[in-house]
Amino acid sequence: MGSMKNHFLAISSIALLSSACGGEASPEVEGLATTKQAAYAGVNGGYCLASPYNCKLRVEGGNRVETNDPADDNWGLVTGVPIRDGNGTVVGTNTRTSAAFNHGQTRVFAGETHAFAVSTSNSSAGWLPVSSILGRTSFENKVGHVSALGSGLAKLGCYAVRNSHDTTLELKKVVYDSDATHERAGDYLPLVRANGQRSANLVFNVPGFALGGPAVDHFPAGTKFQRLDVPTDGGAPSIDIPLWVQDSEGRYRKQSGTMKFIYGYVIAATGTKRNGWMAYDALSVSSGCP
Repeated sequence: MGSMKNHFLAISSIALLSSACGGEASPEVEGLATTKQAAYAGVNGGYCLASPYNCKLRVEGGNRVETNDPADDNWGLVTGVPIRDGNGTVVGTNTRTSAAFNHGQTRVFAGETHAFAVSTSNSSAGWLPVSSILGRTSFENKVGHVSALGSGLAKLGCYAVRNSHDTTLELKKVVYDSDATHERAGDYLPLVRANGQRSANLVFNVPGFALGGPAVDHFPAGTKFQRLDVPTDGGAPSIDIPLWVQDSEGRYRKQSGTMKFIYGYVIAATGTKRNGWMAYDALSVSSGCP
């Protein structure tokens, strides 16, 4: 997810869309400033944009755990092992022979270290045992560890992951002029997975900034999400990004609404707190957040 293409336009658009109550995007997209926003060191990393909590997973390098092949981020896998969601619940059995993994994301489930795969045979991201990764020692030496933070931030509303999604949003792009298979609003919505259940990504940063929008955890419908009062450059506790649909030339350059992202945490069933951003459209107002 995320592309360097038209970096300046995506960043300039988003910087002007942050608002306390999710105001609509300006229709004058073509007239937005084209000065590239300067990155700065923040709470969640050394390269942040729009908020000290909206940062790259690492300053140098991409979002993936690199293999020894610079052209291929996919690690070989043993099949037949369980796929787990962020609660540690088994949601499927791996049938894939390779997968890419996001940098810095490891957790322990059932007494065994797991790593976070970008895509699994559950048609979702998920946790796979490190013991199933071919070249395990090399992987363990490279994976690192990164967690989003939230200490000291005041609590706002309580939400839960929806058991539905807006199909009119799903195929819109979150990156201007994207030609990627993904980079869709649907990547951040609670879609139905191969197991027939809905689930959604918790992400380390907001898409559209060329930071990658990498998922760092994955939770089922009904999961409680405690929103936090996150500081942003625009002053609002949220970030709105423009969504793009195809123009007359078939390119994703026509703005069609916005997508709001809010910051907070999930307390997984294992007791682990996981901070990150979620799409407001993936959530509904709830109560009883821990």
